[in-house]
This record gives sequence, structure tokens and C-alpha cells, in this order.
Amino acid sequence: MSTIAVVTSSPPFVEGGHLVIARSLVQALQQAGHDADLVLTPANRFTRQGSAYLANWLTDVGRTSDDRPVDQVISLRFPSYAVRHPRHVCWLNHTMREYYDLWDRFSDSIPRRAWLRERVRKRLIHGADHYLLARKVTRLFTISETVRRRLPWPGLHASVLYPPPPPRDYRVDDYEPYLFSVSRFTPLKRLDLVVEALAQPDARGIRAVLAGDGEQRAEIAALVSARGLSDRVTLPGRLNDAELLGHLARCRAVVFAPQDEDYGFVTVEAFAASRPVITCRDSGGPAELVRHEESGLVVDPTPTDLARAFRRLIDDRDLAARLGTAGRLVADGLTWPATVKRLLL
Repeated sequence: MSTIAVVTSSPPFVEGGHLVIARSLVQALQQAGHDADLVLTPANRFTRQGSAYLANWLTDVGRTSDDRPVDQVISLRFPSYAVRHPRHVCWLNHTMREYYDLWDRFSDSIPRRAWLRERVRKRLIHGADHYLLARKVTRLFTISETVRRRLPWPGLHASVLYPPPPPRDYRVDDYEPYLFSVSRFTPLKRLDLVVEALAQPDARGIRAVLAGDGEQRAEIAALVSARGLSDRVTLPGRLNDAELLGHLARCRAVVFAPQDEDYGFVTVEAFAASRPVITCRDSGGPAELVRHEESGLVVDPTPTDLARAFRRLIDDRDLAARLGTAGRLVADGLTWPATVKRLLL
């Protein structure tokens, strides 16, 4: 039995996918007979990133509180990979995207007086990440090809290791004629695109449940009202596990159309419940997992194309069930025991 620390950084009051991965990994390690625990480290954002990297660098992950040695560390998300340990595997969820793939969008919002400072900060973060991931990590994995592609250092070797679905009691009840979406309400999740698609003529009469919460929820609610969709689009807010599993067991299909998503547990959870997934060609991780016409539909990120995909699955229950069954095979091939085996040194 080994003592293993699973380390991830997290800002306060945020329950993101990295925490789902971290908690599922701890559980899987424990079930494999290891003494595993979760260590949360700071993840300060703009103007305070340096202190967050330093805090992670100084975090003691070498021994437990009762002075037993920690045999291995598995880190997940920036800047948790700054922790120091001689046996350190990083399963990279993502770096600080504002200074990588989202730089153009982020820099457009920076006041001119702060642009040079943020440009310098970007170079410092790139330098720190390269040093940490190339020299302070024993082995490097990424949660998707999308995340690996964002790393700007050609000589840095990383293997893709897709996270399995969280351990839940997935089931199949029916394929009722409604669409289901669950995600944070933020711009990159593109709930506005989903709403606009539901407002298209091809989606006339289609019902949808858009679950989740976040900074854009009021904006999305206003858009639903403005498009005259209030009678067939429901916004129930954040769901508990029972409610989530209930919708996954009953809906016709899951809609997940983010922009360049790191991975997206929504996809593999839908597959685990034998649901087909509708996503977009530029959706990143989901588009890696969903095979068009095999386990879901992958379309261009336009309201018209999404609406046509909605209509196909709503009008053809047998097609939805066939695609969902194929997705279940994908989910079955992603297991926590196999994942743990790859992550252990």
C-alpha cells in the first residue's frame, strides 16, 4: 500500500471538473488499497498569480500530518503542479488559459495601461510552467488531446489519459422527447448558442432542460424569454446527484456545445447513461470523444446546424438509442482501475 497525495488548486466557492476528477481519483486509489487523500492548494487569479505559484511551491506534500512519508503525488491543475516531490505525476487538467489559448480574448479586455504588465506576466507564467512541467514532474499526462495541443513546447512529452465517468449509479429509464444540458453558465459553455438553436424553425416545439448555474444565468434566462421559449425551455439551476442521474436516465440526448473545452465530464456521463451527445466540431474534448453518427452528432457551431441535429434525434428515438448504446461502450472502456494503474509510478 502506498500513501498518495492528490493535489489540485481551487479558487473558493468553485466546484469545477478538476474537483470531480480529484475526488474520483482519491476514491479509486482508496479502492485499489492505497492510502490516498485530497490536498487543495491556492489558485489566485489576476495580479496574484505569483503568490499562488509560491504557495504551491512551498506546500509540504512530503509527509502526512502524523509524519508518515508520502510515496507519490498526483497533481492536476495550475498551479498545483508547482508542489515538489521526487515522485510526482501531473495529470494536467489545464494551465491558466487566459495566458495560453485564451490570450487573444483576454488581452482585448485589458486596459491599455495594464497590457505590458500582463504581457510580462504571460511570459513569466509560461517560463514557470515549462520549468515545472519539464523538470519537476516525473511523468506528464493530459486529460485530452485538446489540452496537450495547447502546450507550446514541442520537446515536452505528454500522454493523453481520458478520465472515466465519476462513479455514480447510471441507469437507463427511457428516451423521452426532450434534450438535456448541464454545465456552468459561462460564455465558453455557449448556452446562448443552444438557446438560439432551439429558436430555429427546425427546432420548433422541442423541449429542453438547461441545468446549472453561473455568471451568465440571468443573461441566458433573458434570452430564453426574448426568443419566446419559456414554455419549453426549463432552467432548474444546480442539480443534486439524484436529479442529474434522473435526467440522464430519461432524456433523448445530451447537448454539450462548449468552445474548446478541456474535457467535459458531461460527455462521458452521458455515455455512461447510454445517451447520445450533440456537440460541435470546435468543442475540444467532447469532439474528441463523440464519433459523428456513431455515438452522437458532431456539427458546425451554428444555430441552424445544431437545430437540425436536435430535430434528428427528437424525431428518431431508435437512432438516439442506437447512438447512446455505442456511447455506453466508450464509457465502459474508460475505467478507474486502469487509470490508477497508469498514474502510479
